[in-house]
Amino acid sequence: MSEKNHEASAQAMKELLGVIDALIAPDGCPWDQEQTPHSMCDYLAEEAFELIEGIRNKDRAEAMEELGDVMFILLFIATLYEKEDAHTLADSINYSAAKMIRRHPHVFGDKNFKDLNELWDNWESTKREENKKTGRNRVFDSLPKGLPPLLKAYRINSKAARNKFTWNSDEAVETQLKEEWQEWQEALADKDQSASEQEFGDYLFTLVELGRRKGIKANSALDFANQKFLDRFGKMEELAEMRNMVLSELNLDEMNALWDEVKDWEGK
Repeated sequence: MSEKNHEASAQAMKELLGVIDALIAPDGCPWDQEQTPHSMCDYLAEEAFELIEGIRNKDRAEAMEELGDVMFILLFIATLYEKEDAHTLADSINYSAAKMIRRHPHVFGDKNFKDLNELWDNWESTKREENKKTGRNRVFDSLPKGLPPLLKAYRINSKAARNKFTWNSDEAVETQLKEEWQEWQEALADKDQSASEQEFGDYLFTLVELGRRKGIKANSALDFANQKFLDRFGKMEELAEMRNMVLSELNLDEMNALWDEVKDWEGK
């Protein structure tokens, strides 16, 4: 970021903090005055998902808007903490900057790493030293409990791998995946609902790890698949309407024919 943009960003942040101060002032907005860091959590999650949607859709205008909304919520929460005399925004920023400098000695120091694996080893060892001061001494103590399950599975596998607890090869994961599939099929055959759910979860967990090894993040991959299905289904509905067809009255073969038309059109 250029010096000019740095200055513009700093000025914009100052103006936004001024807006927040006005909102929570005695003569400000009654709703904003009632908010707490806890009450803002759901809004933060919602705005973060909207930002992610804009980024994944490659919609720069939406990403710009939602990035501002996320920043507003973050600054709002920081201001509320400062109002409680808990800590300031500067405390949070300085803490993060110091942490990133510690974890990147190859950038801010004179340390060199021969490859990414060695870099990750250093990252994990640095985190372990940091966590000793907070009482979070176990590998997964820093894993956020509120992560969506698919994202959590990726993070669990990633952290386990960084701590050398993973399969020795991709082929070994593929073998495990086949075994998990077979165990799921056996549970289904036994009509054991509880076991079926557990075995399906084991299969998904292993599949997430195989994807991670191939450079694929399961959460974003599934999000892409979801959106692709929704887009195609919407086009299928449009095609049906153009032909004066009622989708709910079509049989599966007729709907599949429309679906294939949409797929053919996308491929052109």
